[in-house]
Amino acid sequence: MSGPAVTRTAPITRPAEVAEAARIISAAGLVEAFGHVSARTPTGFMITSTGPLDSAVEADVFELGFGAVPLGPDPEPPDLPLEVQMHAAVYGARGDVGAICRTHSPAAVRAGARGSVPPLVHGLGGLAGTIAFCSRTDLVTDEAAGGEVAAALSGADCLLIRANGSIATGASLAQAVVRARYLEERCQIAEDADEGGALGPAELSARSKWFEKETARAWAWMRWRYAGDS
Repeated sequence: MSGPAVTRTAPITRPAEVAEAARIISAAGLVEAFGHVSARTPTGFMITSTGPLDSAVEADVFELGFGAVPLGPDPEPPDLPLEVQMHAAVYGARGDVGAICRTHSPAAVRAGARGSVPPLVHGLGGLAGTIAFCSRTDLVTDEAAGGEVAAALSGADCLLIRANGSIATGASLAQAVVRARYLEERCQIAEDADEGGALGPAELSARSKWFEKETARAWAWMRWRYAGDS
């Protein structure tokens, strides 16, 4: 990618905040060995290394340009995630995305393997936002693959990827982390629900007016529960 495709307004995010978000999604059981967190910057984006996310610190966060080119002294750091082009493509296509959580949480993985977006059957599942599906099975390691994922995501908030986990986006790190958490819950509840259908348009419209406040509350709880924030 040669540069930004759309006008962007980058939130002010510090590497330490990216590392904290990585520790939170790890402690919440949304990732194990594989996964990463990124956040937009004025010149590109920051992304966590391939090191264990549960111990991520500021030094484990790379800064990249819009072309997914490392801006540090090492042009090819060995612990840079293989899928940086996924993040670059989404940021390039979506000016409203300020952060991305790349996860492999169990219920979301199962939903992706089934090849369908689970119905929204409970209110808090709506905190995940809108969900799309991508049939790609291989890793996203080049611009073409990144473009495929960005196209599948389109205007949605989360993406289930067949045989390869999921991504959750947000205007901020807080929103991306909460969406990743409630994407997993939405997939789990849909599996467990024996009866009852999806919320209808009128029901969802009425329920969604609380999502902004509930997202803020969920983020505060996740920081308290998983990062020791008081």
